[in-house]
Amino acid sequence: MEQFTLFIISLLANLFSAFSGGGAGLVQLPALIFLGLPFGVALATHKIASVALGIGATVRHLREGGLERQFIIFMLLAGVPGVVIGASLILQVPDRIAEVALGLLTLGLGIYSILSPSLGQVYLPTHRSRQGFAAGGVGLFLIGLLNGSLTSGTGLFVTLWLVRWFGLDYRRAVAHTLVMVGVFWNASGAVTLGLLGEVKWAWLPVLLVGSLLGGYLGAHLSIVKGNRWIKRGFEVVTLVVGSKLILG
Repeated sequence: MEQFTLFIISLLANLFSAFSGGGAGLVQLPALIFLGLPFGVALATHKIASVALGIGATVRHLREGGLERQFIIFMLLAGVPGVVIGASLILQVPDRIAEVALGLLTLGLGIYSILSPSLGQVYLPTHRSRQGFAAGGVGLFLIGLLNGSLTSGTGLFVTLWLVRWFGLDYRRAVAHTLVMVGVFWNASGAVTLGLLGEVKWAWLPVLLVGSLLGGYLGAHLSIVKGNRWIKRGFEVVTLVVGSKLILG
């Protein structure tokens, strides 16, 4: 029953995350803690499992196309250093205040998207100059810090940042978020946390299967449903994630 419960939790959490562009940690991380893991162990275990989310989603999005090579390289260089630094620091500091602050910011993302009906509905590339990429890279580095330290909802920040700053539509933004955050950022955080902390290896196989399948199915839904449904999914997940982080 424990393994079955882990599979269902992982499948659903990663399906919604792959559809909306983030938020798997909202369900999966608290569930691991509820089932008895200390925060640090749960975070490291979740990070490793989340890599499978990115792989599953990547497989589906590669079949569809639309990924931009310059963004793949750019997000890798800008975000991974922040992820490693954030993951190195989180095991040494209390997390409650940071969780509340992150919750307020996440709620703000959802409200901003709701109040901007046309946001992310059309692909209109912006800020592609050297200065634009520099400012965008700083934003991704800061989000990487959050991703490495507090896993819940930070993929949502990347999704909206790509929409708002670089002009991607929601479908393209979610695709890039899942590939880079799901695979490379989470892998960097997982390695760092795995070296500095502990991992519940016995739970990983079922979590990996649930994450892989959920990532693929969620990516498929986002491709089929299009930008309007992804935007609604993004707004729902940001409001729920933000509320959960604030309420604890």
